[in-house]
Amino acid sequence: MSETVRTHHRVRASELVGRNWLNTGGKSLDLEALRGKIVLLDFWTFCCINCLHVLDELRPLEEQYSDVLVTVGVHSPKFEHEADPVALAAAVERYEIHHPVLDDPELDTWKAYTARAWPTLVVIDPEGYIVAHLSGEGHADGLAVLIPELIAEHEAKGTLHRGSGPYVAPEATSGTLRFPGKALYLPAGRGSAEAAEGSAHGSWLVTDTGHHRVLELATDFRTVLATFGSGTKGYADGPAAGDAATAQFNEPQGLVLLPEDVAGKVGYDVLIADSVNHRLRGLSLADGTATTVAGSGVQRLLETGPARVDEDAAGFTGRLSDHPLDVSLSSPWDVVWSTKLNAVAIAMAGVHQIFSFDPLTGAVAIAAGNGLEGLLDGPAHEAWFAQPSGLAEDADGNIWVADSETSALRKLVIDDAGAVTVESAVGKGLFDFGFRDGAAPDARLQHPLGVTVLPDGSVAIADTYNGAVRRYDPTAGTVSTLARGLSEPSDVIVDHTQAAGSEPLLVVVEANQHQLVYVPIPKEAQQVDEGAVQTHRPKSPVAPGLLELTVRFEAPTGQKLDDRWGDPTQLKISSTPPELLVAGAGTSVGLRRTLELASDIPDGVLHITARAAACDGPETDDGEIPDHAACHLYQQDWGIPVLIQDDGDTELVLDLRGMD
Repeated sequence: MSETVRTHHRVRASELVGRNWLNTGGKSLDLEALRGKIVLLDFWTFCCINCLHVLDELRPLEEQYSDVLVTVGVHSPKFEHEADPVALAAAVERYEIHHPVLDDPELDTWKAYTARAWPTLVVIDPEGYIVAHLSGEGHADGLAVLIPELIAEHEAKGTLHRGSGPYVAPEATSGTLRFPGKALYLPAGRGSAEAAEGSAHGSWLVTDTGHHRVLELATDFRTVLATFGSGTKGYADGPAAGDAATAQFNEPQGLVLLPEDVAGKVGYDVLIADSVNHRLRGLSLADGTATTVAGSGVQRLLETGPARVDEDAAGFTGRLSDHPLDVSLSSPWDVVWSTKLNAVAIAMAGVHQIFSFDPLTGAVAIAAGNGLEGLLDGPAHEAWFAQPSGLAEDADGNIWVADSETSALRKLVIDDAGAVTVESAVGKGLFDFGFRDGAAPDARLQHPLGVTVLPDGSVAIADTYNGAVRRYDPTAGTVSTLARGLSEPSDVIVDHTQAAGSEPLLVVVEANQHQLVYVPIPKEAQQVDEGAVQTHRPKSPVAPGLLELTVRFEAPTGQKLDDRWGDPTQLKISSTPPELLVAGAGTSVGLRRTLELASDIPDGVLHITARAAACDGPETDDGEIPDHAACHLYQQDWGIPVLIQDDGDTELVLDLRGMD
């Protein structure tokens, strides 16, 4: 049935309430000012990789329907730092958001629309009524069908008003660097020809993320030795050096210098995590050529063949392919050479996993993580990560991970056979963070993005949202603070250019100051305790005993649930603490389940992952999905804080794709 047929009750959209508006030239907006337009509310928070994916999904729709569609980003922060209006303004600029943004630090509009997850999309028709609630990624194709339906419906009614929207572009930041991401030291003899002529002390390669290029800097961090990439956002291989560059990147992040023997065989020196292109790019420093070495450019979890949501599709599969250009990646954020894996380890932020890539064979594999978002240790195939964003190898060949969304420091313990076990050094869960030093079990970070191993074996952490560099001592099991007062440090690296006997230094990528800086390692670290907190979100009152869970999903017009291998939907449910769920935990097909909640647990979090697979069609006479139909996997992870009380709800309804 067409989504334009809506015969049941209509719900009027709630007013947009917050602290301030961005991208409007200083004007405040309300729904009355937007009447006559199709309004798409995008509830987001700038830490969230899924939210960043949605920003990119929406760009083509915003451009195509610019005269009738107004996207409003409702920024409802997860972390304390994200409530800072200066940090939000920087994020809006960094991610090149070209629509109005409502600053909603108290989650007033979030609560009015009963949003329960980042990202959430709400579609409002030109008369001011809600027509759809969508959670998670992958809704662009459905919106591309729904928007023309709404246009046709409201043009016929005379309620659609065409014309320009309320977006006003802010003044852009200028400078050599713009929101740099990661940095890499190039020893003398491993850099470009320009670096070889300029210094015997090596050079620094930095991803100039906001300018969509890579720069080679002298050790003063001011002198540009070489530029790689045209600086135009996009995707293209080819010449990358200098003014003649035609190669393009899209928000490049992590960098790794390959061992010399490997680089000599594959023809490139540096591997780059080209995050928004969902690819790994090889860069030859000698001739300045960029080459795609892994990644199809199709974001992982957006299926192009028959869609399935069984354990194989959702979980750990190990080796993915020996054909690296056919593999789907998702926001690779950092890369490091692993001596024990004899391959590059990749922080695959978009799917909450650690991948590996062998440059010599082209083999791509999942090294750790089953794709579920959260903090869970254990064997590689059982572990959960949450947006891993920084990697570093220690002297024993183990890999340290800055696991940003859990505000955690994790470790991949790799045995001589290459088997991986995941351990957590610092961090408690998805919604726990803070700024607290001391014993590691009690210490708290806030969305760390970078990590490096110090000469004494301890670990330095770019504690991004605390504006600090922290230190974890694995021998003592304690956390301390090396430096603070930084502006979103996104990476930290040991300085390798110092003379013997000199005081050790760190190099910090200070993203929101658009610079690299030297930071001394103090002989006496600070001890800070500004508290351990949890994400402030309203708790849902639920009654002890039976709780009926329903996840609403309606396939877009032109798509059909892919039931060729059985039920194409799946629920995976757990809780924190585990004792909260007396019954109903685990994985099974279907989007309905009866849970049983304990009566002696006062509160907790229900972790719910829903998936649904739908394909384009049917277009055949028998109503079956065509063999080569494009298929789509819809997925959302919810962490629902609940308060157990006798008069609480006995039903919980969530929207994966709910149509009103």
